[in-house]
Amino acid sequence: MSAPETLRALVRTDTPLLTPEMPIRRAVAILLQEQATAAAVIDDSGILRGILSQKDCFRPALNAGYYQEWKGAVGDFMTPNAMTLSVSLDIISAAKAFLEHSYRLFPVVDGEEFVGMLGRSDVLAHFVEMG
Repeated sequence: MSAPETLRALVRTDTPLLTPEMPIRRAVAILLQEQATAAAVIDDSGILRGILSQKDCFRPALNAGYYQEWKGAVGDFMTPNAMTLSVSLDIISAAKAFLEHSYRLFPVVDGEEFVGMLGRSDVLAHFVEMG
């Protein structure tokens, strides 16, 4: 199997999508239901506004445990200005990005538009398939 020229062949497009206005409790439930470590936060135009990871969800979860009430929206807890990869990036450069950063996944964009997510396991699986 030859290496794809760009990330498009490896990008997961079936990942959960959240909005900044979504209640945080609903977002946490979606992450758990989909068994996702993180999800893209996009606006109505499909523009990436941030990323919400399971780690980001601990603060509202702890507050809910203490106060017996979930408060806030995704936009209050997400990581804004998340580091992204361009869909036109080659697979070797993407692998290097995973080496340089401790992220488990990156949002992938085409210009400003969100395309999908790329996980470390996607890149590793590609290299295994290549032989």
